[in-house]
Amino acid sequence: MASSTTSASFSMAVLTSACVWVLIGASASAQLSFDYYTRSCPVLFPTVRLTVGAAIAREAQMGASLLRLFFHDCFVNGCDGSILLDDTPTFTGEKNAAPNVHLVQGFEVVDQVKSAVEGVCPGIISCADLLAIIARDSVVILGGPWWPVKLGRRDARSASQAAANESIPPPTSDLKKLISSFQNVGLNIRDLVAFAGNFSVINLA
Repeated sequence: MASSTTSASFSMAVLTSACVWVLIGASASAQLSFDYYTRSCPVLFPTVRLTVGAAIAREAQMGASLLRLFFHDCFVNGCDGSILLDDTPTFTGEKNAAPNVHLVQGFEVVDQVKSAVEGVCPGIISCADLLAIIARDSVVILGGPWWPVKLGRRDARSASQAAANESIPPPTSDLKKLISSFQNVGLNIRDLVAFAGNFSVINLA
């Protein structure tokens, strides 16, 4: 069982690496940079990598789940970490939206990464940036390619379950709906095929 899960997760990493690059690029703006935390948190990358690696060592499929978590976050108003927010008296968040509930996993690993990073660089790193690094490291740890991640995102202060239901294509979407949803966030049919392969691998693992 472990070997089949590892194989499936490796296949996912190869399938989706190009798409993740597109997602990260789409979220980038003028203030993002590759060296955003070089001075303020020089141990950021090894700290994230160590914690993510430990989580994937415990459960290989977690790498695919973390990549999917980032994908679902980026589909709603960009890669701003809004998927991590719990419901409050003023808004109903994204976690229990139809495309997320029972499908998106790995929140506990993000909490572990955040705790580890806060231990070495308190109050500096945004959760939105952590999700981007975690997704990249998940792919690399599973045998996929490495890419540089631009950083400097600000965390969302609110979230919308309605926006998640509207923006994230559910598993029941037909081809027309899927193509439209991906085009809305700057992704093409090639990206759609790669992500569809990713989700199929996750479900079969």
